[in-house]
Amino acid sequence: MASAFLLRTLVGGLGSARSFSTSSYIQRPQLHNCLYISRKAFHKKVSNPSSLIGASTTYSLSRRGMASSTSGDTFSIHSLTTREPVVSVDCLHANLRVPDVKVLDASWYMPDEQRHPFQEYQVAHIPGALFFDVDGISDQSTKLPHMLPSEEAFAAAASALGIENKDELVVYDGKGIFSAARVWWMFKVFGHERVWVLDGGLPQWRASEFDVESSASGDAIMKASAASEAIENVYNGKAEFHSCSPSPPPHTQDLAHATNVGLDDEVAPATFQTNFQSHLVWTLEEVKKNIEEKTFQHIDARSKARFDGVAPEPRKGIRSGHVPGSKCIPFGQMLDGSQTLLPAEKLKEKFEHEGISLDSPVVTSCGTGVTACILALGLHRLGKVDVPVYDGSWTEWGAHPDTPVDSAS
Repeated sequence: MASAFLLRTLVGGLGSARSFSTSSYIQRPQLHNCLYISRKAFHKKVSNPSSLIGASTTYSLSRRGMASSTSGDTFSIHSLTTREPVVSVDCLHANLRVPDVKVLDASWYMPDEQRHPFQEYQVAHIPGALFFDVDGISDQSTKLPHMLPSEEAFAAAASALGIENKDELVVYDGKGIFSAARVWWMFKVFGHERVWVLDGGLPQWRASEFDVESSASGDAIMKASAASEAIENVYNGKAEFHSCSPSPPPHTQDLAHATNVGLDDEVAPATFQTNFQSHLVWTLEEVKKNIEEKTFQHIDARSKARFDGVAPEPRKGIRSGHVPGSKCIPFGQMLDGSQTLLPAEKLKEKFEHEGISLDSPVVTSCGTGVTACILALGLHRLGKVDVPVYDGSWTEWGAHPDTPVDSAS
């Protein structure tokens, strides 16, 4: 299992984490307006970093990056509306050390990219961010990649990461907006509304010359390890977990124990309770039914070449083509050159150009249920907040022996 590899990596890395330098970070910056903050008022030079409180093992791309305490507009990330699905790097930076704000690195890459998300997380991540394993926190009972886990398994993993229902979550990835949208959708599916994607992700954070941590803390490693083990225990039937029964947070000693060779069969007590939103997830049978009834407009986020069936699928044994009646809007059309989400008027143009009515229901799909969530993110900005995603997407549909397939030819 992918999570087993992660677990070995985590345990091996506990004693080897190090940082490149020790620039100081303000632990409790003043809260800033997340919508209208200006870059000019946001930064100031730091002449004596050692005088700042809250030193941590971070390095900076420049000597900028400290939050100014002179900005006039102040309110916290708690004031953000969930009608807007993304949050700016400026906003996150200003609220990074605010209680109940948790940051998740949800980086994931296509297999042919030969990139390793956890290794990259260890090299550089937003200060305090926890690692969310997209492949590991998934349904372990199917061969389909990173399918949505059960309520019990997701609650176990989220609790092991120390996430609570009261938390404000900001999710990012190493591309800009890519796999973070999938994790945003996952939390929505399980009833957590206070979650946003970091607009532009880690590349935008670094382009803004904000600090990144060069090593994972022992606590972050233990939490990621505990999340992987919690998922495996649930699916292996080694532990009983009640996602609707609140319990005290897991103790540090429990998390540490999860990284030992003799792993405990117990799942950490629940700090996160699910409230499953079934209307946000579609199955193969629902897609089949929609071909006949045409109730929902079906949008495919894959490339036009894959949609038309003229380019092979990246996974073996998958037919080329698309679901009959679906339309193609490649996920990249939701983003600008800096990999940030397009403004509403531009997004509206993209959908209308492909004949999508924003007054009618929409369902999205892609290759494995990741980039379909980027379409859902864009539609959310346009006010369509209940867009379902076909979780199995083309990897399930194209491999199934009796599903209909259309192509350009």
